[in-house]
Amino acid sequence: MSSKRRRATSPSSSVSGGGDLDDASSTPGSGRKRRRTSNIPTVDPISVCNELFNTIRDYKDDQGRQLCEFFLRVPKRRNQPDYYETVSQPIDMAKIQQKLKLEDYQEVEHLTADFQLLFNNAKSYYKPDSEEYRAACRLWMVYVQTRTEFVQPGDGDDDDDDDLLDNTGLSTEDETPTACRKESLEQLLEAVVSHADPAGRVISELFQKLPSKVHYPDYYAVIKEPIDLRAIAQRIQIGYYKSINAMAKDIDLLAKNAKTYNEPGSQVFKDANAIKKVFMQRKTELEHAEPTKSSVRIRNRRSAQGDRHSGVSVSLQYGSESEDEPVAAGTPVRYDDPDLEGEGPGSGGDGSHPVFQLYDAVRRCRNNQGQLLSEPFMQLPSRREYPDYFQQIKNPIALQQIRQKMKQGEYESVEQMEADLNLMLENAKRYNMPTSGIYKRALRLQQILQLKKRDVLRRDDADEDSILSSDAGSTKRKSHKKNIRKNRMKTLFSAVIDAKEVGTGRRLCELFMVKPFKKDYPDYYKVILEPMDLKTIEHNIRSERYANEDALLVDMKLMFRNARHYNEEGSQVYNDSDVLEKVLKDKRKEMGAPPEEEEVGSPKLKLRKSGVSPKKSKYLTPLQQRLTELYDAVRNFTDRRGRRLSTIFLRLPSRAELPDYYATIKRPIDMERLRSHMLSARYQDVEAMVEEFALMFNNACTYNEPESLIYRDALVLHRVLLETRRQQEGAEDSGAPPLVPLVRELIRNLFVSVLGHQDEEGRVYSDSLAEIPAVDPEAPEKPAVNFEVVRANVERGRYHRLDVFQEHMFEVLEKARRLHRTDAEAFEDAVELQQFFVKIRDELCKNGEILMSPALNYTSKHLHSDIDQEKREKIPLEFEDDKQKREEESKDADKSGELPAEAWQSGPERTYSQDCSFENSTYRVGDFVYVTPTEANHKPHIVSIERLWTDQAGEKWLYGCWFYRPSETFHLATRKFLEKEVFKSDYYNKVPISRVRGKCMVMFVKDYFKLHPEGYRAEDVYICESRYTARNKTFKKIKVWAMPVTSVRLAQRDTPLPVVRVASMFAKPPQERALMDVSDADKGGCVDKEREDVPVEMTGAEPGCQYYDQLRYKNMWLKVGDCVYIQSHGLSKPRVARIEKLWVQNGATFFFGPIFIHPEETAHEPTKMFYKKEVFLSNLEETLPMTCVLGKCLVASFKDYLSCRPTEVPEDDVLLCESRYIETEKQIKKFKGLKRFSLSAKVVEDETYYFRKLVVPQKEASPLLNKKIEELELKLADVEDGDEDLEDLDDDDEAPATPSMPLMQTPVTVDLDATVYTPSQSTPKIKGMSKKEGSKRKINMSGYILFSSEMRAVIKARHPDFSFGELSRLVGTEWRNLEATKKAEYEERAAKVVEQQERERARQQASPRAGMMGAYGPQYMPMQGPHEGLLSVAPMPPLHLGGPPMAAHHLQQGMHYPGMPHPGMMAPGMNGMAGSPNPGTHYMQQPGMYSPGPQAPPPYPGQPGQPASPLFVAPPPKTQRVLHSEAYLKYIEGLNSDSGTVSKWDQTLKAQRRDAHLTKEQESHLPSHWLKSKGAHRTMADALWRLRELMLRDSLNIRQAYNL
Repeated sequence: MSSKRRRATSPSSSVSGGGDLDDASSTPGSGRKRRRTSNIPTVDPISVCNELFNTIRDYKDDQGRQLCEFFLRVPKRRNQPDYYETVSQPIDMAKIQQKLKLEDYQEVEHLTADFQLLFNNAKSYYKPDSEEYRAACRLWMVYVQTRTEFVQPGDGDDDDDDDLLDNTGLSTEDETPTACRKESLEQLLEAVVSHADPAGRVISELFQKLPSKVHYPDYYAVIKEPIDLRAIAQRIQIGYYKSINAMAKDIDLLAKNAKTYNEPGSQVFKDANAIKKVFMQRKTELEHAEPTKSSVRIRNRRSAQGDRHSGVSVSLQYGSESEDEPVAAGTPVRYDDPDLEGEGPGSGGDGSHPVFQLYDAVRRCRNNQGQLLSEPFMQLPSRREYPDYFQQIKNPIALQQIRQKMKQGEYESVEQMEADLNLMLENAKRYNMPTSGIYKRALRLQQILQLKKRDVLRRDDADEDSILSSDAGSTKRKSHKKNIRKNRMKTLFSAVIDAKEVGTGRRLCELFMVKPFKKDYPDYYKVILEPMDLKTIEHNIRSERYANEDALLVDMKLMFRNARHYNEEGSQVYNDSDVLEKVLKDKRKEMGAPPEEEEVGSPKLKLRKSGVSPKKSKYLTPLQQRLTELYDAVRNFTDRRGRRLSTIFLRLPSRAELPDYYATIKRPIDMERLRSHMLSARYQDVEAMVEEFALMFNNACTYNEPESLIYRDALVLHRVLLETRRQQEGAEDSGAPPLVPLVRELIRNLFVSVLGHQDEEGRVYSDSLAEIPAVDPEAPEKPAVNFEVVRANVERGRYHRLDVFQEHMFEVLEKARRLHRTDAEAFEDAVELQQFFVKIRDELCKNGEILMSPALNYTSKHLHSDIDQEKREKIPLEFEDDKQKREEESKDADKSGELPAEAWQSGPERTYSQDCSFENSTYRVGDFVYVTPTEANHKPHIVSIERLWTDQAGEKWLYGCWFYRPSETFHLATRKFLEKEVFKSDYYNKVPISRVRGKCMVMFVKDYFKLHPEGYRAEDVYICESRYTARNKTFKKIKVWAMPVTSVRLAQRDTPLPVVRVASMFAKPPQERALMDVSDADKGGCVDKEREDVPVEMTGAEPGCQYYDQLRYKNMWLKVGDCVYIQSHGLSKPRVARIEKLWVQNGATFFFGPIFIHPEETAHEPTKMFYKKEVFLSNLEETLPMTCVLGKCLVASFKDYLSCRPTEVPEDDVLLCESRYIETEKQIKKFKGLKRFSLSAKVVEDETYYFRKLVVPQKEASPLLNKKIEELELKLADVEDGDEDLEDLDDDDEAPATPSMPLMQTPVTVDLDATVYTPSQSTPKIKGMSKKEGSKRKINMSGYILFSSEMRAVIKARHPDFSFGELSRLVGTEWRNLEATKKAEYEERAAKVVEQQERERARQQASPRAGMMGAYGPQYMPMQGPHEGLLSVAPMPPLHLGGPPMAAHHLQQGMHYPGMPHPGMMAPGMNGMAGSPNPGTHYMQQPGMYSPGPQAPPPYPGQPGQPASPLFVAPPPKTQRVLHSEAYLKYIEGLNSDSGTVSKWDQTLKAQRRDAHLTKEQESHLPSHWLKSKGAHRTMADALWRLRELMLRDSLNIRQAYNL
């Protein structure tokens, strides 16, 4: 290692040293030709390309304008779509610059081709007389000339290259000796390996060995031919390279791989370019080096160098081979920086100071490939390449700054060093993405930093043991216990590692050491989401990540469980996992329980043992709370029977049990895995957990039958999940923000900015435009508009479109320019405001990134063109006006007798002077004075003295310019003025000095706020900014203050004056303005964009059809590409159609386009989730009349729905579409996007607002979810109830045969002979309704339900310990394994049952109801259904012969009598006699009068002797209590004023066989299967009548009173 360190820092190996080149060039005997060849400069193509690009970019024309501005960016497709029709390969300067940065141009010809394409595109699109065309021609000439200068004609000649090859003796493979070639290759390799950057960092570290497949698996998916410097060194040693060019190809491949995998601009990307450049430079040096005579000394030196270079290759070849070894804090480090060895503040150079140890741990730590983890943190990033870094990071710091502070002794404690190191790493995590390599390095370095800090502090505590003995004892005890715990873990780990197979001696842990490779087993990581191996466990033990043995055992068991889960039962891995787990348990049992610690009662220790940190258990983040609440809601949900539905979803089935499950389900997942993900904080938001829950439920619905209980449970839990999430969200609104307020705010900000725009002196430009009339005098028919009208519209929020607001603003500004001269102040202010408007508009809209509007098409370029055109038209006219004005002024001057300027000279009549005195005051030329006005009650005039003279009479006069106050000018009342502002007028006159009242001072606006005149009062100082022309009544800003020089001294103000503007004296009071606003308040609504019908010509159109791109229909503007709601009969929501063609035919309007459907119209699984307001593109395309249109809407793609909205479409009418529904395949597939249209320029485009933050659409449940759950509840209620009955049977085998009632205390007498009777064996029941719903519910029978009812009891008998969910899963498995013919038989049986139920239900609805017991006649006999058992009714007291019927009040309390349906068991209208009970109804038998026992029915008529027992099935026993209050309520409800009893039992008893007439169809429905044969009876109906009589006598103990 030391030799390698010396070589890395040896100056002799540096390329910049150039020792070899100097020796070669100074060797005697070199010829002239060789010296000339060696001095030929090498041309770097990349440098030449950059120079050529800079030349084109910086070239300017004669006017100083850069010509490349035309080609910086290609035109936007939205603005100039025809450009892309003409130009097939668009390219611009930005793209060429990007390719230069990536160094894609390896030859100058490649750059030439791109520039030629750029200029040819411009010349093919623009006209020859355009500026772009001329600029393209000019730049191409400049490029050709510059390229000729850089690239000489002889540079690329092949003859010279051949001459060089002949001279060097290195590139001729056939003539180059092997030893010499190997020496050259070694020198090239050393140049690459030892090259360092200016900071001393060796750039080849990351290229010496390929990345780890464990940490960078995607590298080998991207890079098809991986190679590293170690492989190149091996090839040099084995003589693989036959020439230097062969090695150059590998170096190119090495750099290409690095640049392909890493991002441009990254450090690795730059290092790859540097390696390639170093190699080419060294290669060039060797090629141009001159051969020397071989001597013994030189050969020995070459031999020594060869050995040294071989050492470099060997060091690369036999580097660190451990690819998966994680970084540990205690890993030995190599000191590659000599100036840091032994350095430490206050340590005397021994490096033992804790501060230095902390720094050194971070600075020196390497990963498993020997790379320095701290490499990206050595220096701060470049401000030029990463300017945003220093905007985001407020306190940047790197190891270089920390090292400098450490040298200066600024760190006094470990905490200070830790704070700076943590700041550095947190800065990296904040700036970089969590998936980036720098982010991961920062995380690992933070872990190392914490471990090292604990180690340093622990050592400090150990050093203080001699001082604090008590602390030393405590530390030793803790350390001792820690060592015991770690040793026990090592013992357990060794037991697993050392386990061997009996007989063969094979180590069982071989397949568990490392995880399977993704390339070999790609499905492993889809099935196993938490992989674990022994190497990871070993690292965790070494780094002390396990708090106790339980944590170690959890990872061990997870590893074995993964092996059994992925591999087949009986495989070698499966068996090895069982053996190793048993070895682990035995070893743990042999070692005994871990030693108890002192803090056993501490809550923190208990939490630590449970694997939960105190902080996490006590303080859950809001996200963790929501995730836990969501998980618990699903896990703890129970149905009405108290059954937990989530039991079956907790763990996935094993491969041995259900191998086809993993063939059907591609992404299996269970709730245990969800819980582990939740605890490990893998979910970044709630939606991530909801998606995995939905995946789990969808897997269950995909694999199981739609009529199975698991299917129903998955749907119910899915609904619980969504309801819980909806409750959590509450009032949270994750939808799009309202657009209208956003657009209004943008327009308001733009308006306020423009109207408040000021110049350098604080003058508001819009003040000069306040006088612009609202009504255009040239076009009075146009709507009135000025700034006041625009302000009122902005305040009322009437602008919903930016282009409408811009049109109004531009109309005002263009009107100002049109009404004023080009040299007028209003004209210039209008131009300035319009330029400022465009600038602020683009800033607020961010050039379309915030708001994309047609208003953005008007740019500063268009504005300058319009102003230039307007000036060209107006300036000649203004010149003529000025000429006429001067002529008129000269005529006026002649009439007034004023002298011209050259006549202002002293003469006999006047004596001129520079000053004069009057009343103890001296006035000079340039002074400002007050002059008494001619009118009374007026303020004195302000006059600037320009001439002073004395006439012949001795009277003194002055001549000067009058300055007007605002009240003396003509202006609008809305104009504002500066405080004490005056205006220089165009009025000049002479005044006698006698009218002067005193001095004042007028200052220019640039000086007024900063300076003040000495000797003047503040009220006598005025400010002037503009010139006022009385003839035109206009103001114009003064650019140059051309006034006579004054003798007044100006001094600096202590504090500059603020710029304050005041309203005009003519301005209306606020009360009047408020009244005007109220009067205009009725002008409500929004200002809409003016539109027009846009007809288009359509090829192949039918006669009489006029097609349109834009059309108005019933106050609604429609254009091609819009979406509308259409009438949809029979659907809950209207469908959506898109207008692709729009035409008018015979006065009627039609459109054609595709139809969008809603989720409820598609076929999908109920667990599928949809976005809110999602629609699907169907295969339907229809022609519809416009009369079916209900309104406009918008169908946006997923990308547009997240990012933007049209400003004029309400959010409720914005729909989302990202998929197409294929009706034939019943599938939903995503598609690229909707069709786009190129419309006429007259069509008004929509304005689109782009959100600053993307909208995250929420998914909601399928509309079929609740319907499917209700349907399955109807179907599966009988299965659940049947299972409940079976469970009750198992729990209580000795329950009575029927639901019990209180027994009668009176003995029952029966006149039948006692015979032995054995009922037949019962069959599984099929119940059609629940106890709560009664017989009103319809039964939805299917083959699966029928099979489930029969098979569940069988499986229950086989597996009595299985839960309800496990039984359901086995039933589903049996059903899937059933043959198709068997399934068809069950379906046929189910269809028959359903048909039979329907007939029975129809007959029941048609027949009158007579209480529980119907008549003996036709109402009873035809009934039949699935055999459930023979009905027995409640007992009655014995009736005396001939006695009257028993009164209702004589009935015993608590008993169930005929006519009183049992609550929850028999509903009104149920036939209470024998025969087929209502399907699905619970029936009962009341004990007390008759129960199964020694009694038996009498023999049939005509069969004396031993009676034949009728074959019928008794109902299964079940105990149920009936409260007295319930029975009494039923009794009260059944009372009737026409009858003294509840039921018509007397009519039932009177029923006779002769009164019942049955048809053949009715007879076919009789329950003939109850009897083996008709016996001695004539028909089966007679036999059943006889059975009825026997049942009455046996169960009711009644003798027929009327026919004895």
